[in-house]
Amino acid sequence: MTVEPGVRWFKSTHSTGAKECVEIAFLAGGVGVRDSKHPGGPALLFPGADWDRFTAAVRAGRFDG
Repeated sequence: MTVEPGVRWFKSTHSTGAKECVEIAFLAGGVGVRDSKHPGGPALLFPGADWDRFTAAVRAGRFDG
């Protein structure tokens, strides 16, 4: 999976203005995640099914301290 040129990256609506955010992009094969402070830097790429499991776990509170 690769990040296509011109892909639209966006931040969570839960982001604060502190510039400590990640951005995501929906790609043909899954989801890309990158550091918003370094948009030209590397991105992590996740298959769609893995991203869906991750976001379901977040919604279920599995990562709450």
